[in-house]
Amino acid sequence: MVPIKIYSNADIDKVQILSDNQNKSGIYLWINSINGKQYIGSSINLSNRFRQYFNINHLTKNNSMQICRAILKHGYSNFSLIIIEYCSSEQCIEREDFYLSFLPHEYNILKKAGSWLGHEHSEKTKKIMSDIHKKIDNPGRFKPGHKKVEGSGMPSKAIEVTDIKNNTTTTYDSISEAARALNINKSVINLYFIRNQQKPYKGIYTFKKV
Repeated sequence: MVPIKIYSNADIDKVQILSDNQNKSGIYLWINSINGKQYIGSSINLSNRFRQYFNINHLTKNNSMQICRAILKHGYSNFSLIIIEYCSSEQCIEREDFYLSFLPHEYNILKKAGSWLGHEHSEKTKKIMSDIHKKIDNPGRFKPGHKKVEGSGMPSKAIEVTDIKNNTTTTYDSISEAARALNINKSVINLYFIRNQQKPYKGIYTFKKV
């Protein structure tokens, strides 16, 4: 399996994702870069579907879906989005079922009968997923024929935290490091960015990506 496109950071690549997939139908794969869990989906209009994913209200209303809860919890920057293939709208369900039959998909609620669930992955499947993760971690090492998405290289995740009460600004190497220093859950900071908050957290802290 050769992925059509790989977006290593859904937060940074949002505009590119929506632009590239306008009026296209196909199969996509979300991968959580923190725990490796995945979600396989299909749509007859990928751009419209991805707009739903980038809508916090939509995610909140559909939080019965594991993938929606996961994005809200971990934030877009901790998810990669892969376009597995483009296909006709009539083929979407058939092709989605095909990939559900052999690719891991922990976030999918419905598991097709006879799928990988409950079975060990074959060596071939492990090799496929290993290759995909290598391309995500090393976007410059694409083989000929793979399309690298401009701006999809692994970005810096450093953030600035400004304490408006003490008028100080501190730079941290990662969201996790900042969360530990402030003694808060990192999902709080992720949601701050996801929701494009302007109001200081607890009336004290503002966050900025650098």
